[in-house]
Parts: sequence; C-alpha cells; structure tokens
Amino acid sequence: MLRPTARRANIFRWTSFDSGSPNSSHGFGTFRCDFDLPAQERELARVKQEAEAPSLWDDQANAQRVMKAVARLESLIETWRTLESGSQDLQTLLELAAEADEAERAPVLAEIEAELALLQAQFDALEMSLTLGGPYDVRNALLSVHAGAGGTEAQDWAEMLLRMYLRWAEQHGFTAEILAISSGEEAGIKSADLKISGDYAYGMLRSERGVHRLVRISPFDSSHSRHTSFALVEVMPEAEAHDNTIVVNLDDLRVDTFRASGHGGQNVQKNDTAVRLTHLPTGIVVTCQNERSQGQNRESAMLVLKSRLLELEIERREAEKQRLKGAHIEAGWGNQIRSYVLHPYKMVKDLRTNVETSDTARVLDGGIDEFVTAYLREQVGTEAAG
Repeated sequence: MLRPTARRANIFRWTSFDSGSPNSSHGFGTFRCDFDLPAQERELARVKQEAEAPSLWDDQANAQRVMKAVARLESLIETWRTLESGSQDLQTLLELAAEADEAERAPVLAEIEAELALLQAQFDALEMSLTLGGPYDVRNALLSVHAGAGGTEAQDWAEMLLRMYLRWAEQHGFTAEILAISSGEEAGIKSADLKISGDYAYGMLRSERGVHRLVRISPFDSSHSRHTSFALVEVMPEAEAHDNTIVVNLDDLRVDTFRASGHGGQNVQKNDTAVRLTHLPTGIVVTCQNERSQGQNRESAMLVLKSRLLELEIERREAEKQRLKGAHIEAGWGNQIRSYVLHPYKMVKDLRTNVETSDTARVLDGGIDEFVTAYLREQVGTEAAG
C-alpha cells in the first residue's frame, strides 16, 4: 500500500509496502520518494503569472514552453492530491475491515484491493516522474550515434542503435527527426544526429550516454567469426531561446556550404543546401544536410551547436561537483555502459546497474525502458546519499 507522512510543512514522503492483510507485518518496500507540494504550488503560481503577461505570445516558442509548464504542474499537483486522498480513504477502509466480523470483511477487502491497484498504477507513474527532476530533464533530446573503429561492422552496429532509438521514440509517442546522417561505405552509418521531441525525452535518454558494445557472428565475414563492435551515443538537452548561459558569437563561427549528398536521380541536390558550422573556440563541427533549403539546414545546425555547447556547460558543472566530492568520472569512448551479446548466448547487460535480459530482440526493437528506469532510480539514490 502507499502511505503519506507529513514532513516539514506538508512535504510528503511516500513509501510502498505490502498490504496483504489489515494486520500485515511485512516490511517496507525499497523505493521511497519525497514530494514538496508547497514548492510545486509556488512554482505553478509563478509560471501562471508568466502565462498572464500581455506580451507572452510575442515569442511563440517561449509561450509554448510556459503553457506546457502550466499544464504539467497542474496535472502533477492534482495527481498527488488524488493519491493522498485515495490513500487516506484506503486507510479508513482497512480500519473498518479490521473491526468487522469475517462475513462483512470479505467485500471490504475486495474493494480495498481494487482501489489499491488503481493507486499503485498512479504511484508507479509518479515514481518515474520524480526521478526526472533535473533542470533540463523535461526538454527534448538531441541524440548522436557514432560508429567506433572497425569499419563496416561498427557502422552496421551504429545503424542498429539508431533504429533502436527511433523505435523507442515511436513507442513512447515522441517525434523523432533525423537532423544529419553520414552513411557507411558498404553498410550502416558512420554517424547520425537525431532530435527526439516530447516531455522528458532528455531526462529518460540521458541514461543512454556512453559506449555500447556488441558481440555477434558477423554477417559481413565469410568465415562466420565472432566480432566485437563499439558505438558511442551522445545525448544532449535541446537548447532553448531563453537559455542565457548559451550565447554564440557569430564572429566565432565558420560557415561552409556544399551540395547535400543523395541517392542519385532526382534526390541529388543541385544547389549548395548543406551547411557545416565550425565553432572556432571549442572546435565543435556540426553538419546538417537533410532539409531542403540552406536556411533550414543552417537553423538545424545552429540548434545542434547550441545544444552541444549546453552539454559542455553541464559536463563542466558535473565535473566540478565530482571533483569536490573526490569522485572520478569517465567520458567519451572510455565510458562503456552496456553490452549486447548475440553469440554464443543472448544477453543485454547494463554495466552500471547490472540489469540484464536475454530478450535481445525486444531491446533492439526499442524495449530499453527497464535499463532507463534502473539507471534513473540509481541516480536518485546516489544523489540522496551524496
């Protein structure tokens, strides 16, 4: 069952525990979460004040952000209020069942079980949302896949990962847009940049940042030997117009245009529509060629560049925090996070949480939620301990 405990002026602590009987002596569950309701209500009041500003819709992108924030906070607060009320009602029913004789107790317990199932489903959904409390978690995500060394093998593996994330986005009702892609010589891709739009897309997908390792019998090797391939996944929150920390000076940019590559025939561009931006202070290079016009490709490239600069700032802050704690963090190709084995046995294992499954086909078809959830729960525990 779920029980709220008031703490410091209506800050609720919720614990999930076994309620198999009114006098259950089972211990408490392992997951606990805190929710500061007054703080959320203050935030809602602040955002509503923004929404009432006469000039709100002068900036369409900011207006949409504000209205989404209002709707999200209203839904969250209402759900917690409902959960609190429902839990209190169940507690009353449990007390009635404990006092009733055996004949009267059975229908009351049946009602309790039915109501408990509904509340548990609500709690499970909220449990996930409470792990997504980072300052950028609610944003869209920019995800990049890069093939490691190994030629065709690694490039095919990178394309398999790209498909996995596209399928994951589709299953969650998110919109996925390929901003740039570089095809391999024989098969697969060298790299791809993907924008995934939807609430908390970045919060969930940040669990995927790191090196992914594949072990399988090569479909490109006539001797049918076993190969190990690597691909790097980068995940960044989408930069937004109101991000004051990210300012790109046009004098710091080198802009190159060229013809976008196609598949032949009518798809070959006859004009210089592709855009390459080079940010001189950091050396970041962004190329976009999937849009039909140079202006659209430049806009997409600038979005990716700003998001990469935002990610650099996030990494800098995290590195400073870890330095103060005396912790060591790995980045880039040194950070292997997950192993996918297709031969001689089938297993996908997350090296951070030790979550594993033998259903490799489901995972490669986008079924990565168990890994995402385990990572987020572990992060909450790590931050609480810190």
